[in-house]
Amino acid sequence: MKQRWKPAVTVAAVIENQGRFLLVEEQTPEGICLNQPAGHLDPGESLLEAVVREVLEETACVFTPTALLGVYMSRFIRSARNEDVTYLRFSYCGSVGDPVPGRTLDKGILRTLWMTPEEIRANAHRHRSPALQRNVDDHLAGIRHPLGTVFVDPGLYDPVEKS
Repeated sequence: MKQRWKPAVTVAAVIENQGRFLLVEEQTPEGICLNQPAGHLDPGESLLEAVVREVLEETACVFTPTALLGVYMSRFIRSARNEDVTYLRFSYCGSVGDPVPGRTLDKGILRTLWMTPEEIRANAHRHRSPALQRNVDDHLAGIRHPLGTVFVDPGLYDPVEKS
């Protein structure tokens, strides 16, 4: 039987404060890149739980989601590793508090920084994902969807066994 293809499901947080957006500078296989705090969905985890966890791990700040910004797909080829990668990214907007004292950043995250939309656009060559700029643009355009847009069945936490 042919194996079913699945995109990599990721989450991202779009956090704006006084005209600046919170980004992370991270080490990637392609070099040092900029991204929103983002990462992969873990098994048994809702998208909201994943985005809150990823923001904490990458920025040391507690994230409070307020809306679903949108769902984004992108694809790229990583020739050096012979990888064809498709991402299905759920982006949320919200706010963060101050960094949690003593909390360190995830491995590979070099630092956090606040950038204006103009600075982000001027650094397009450093974007890890094409969704980074699109997320900023959609946020500035006022796009917001209710958090309840994504339904989480209770079976996520207590799966029903099917025979």
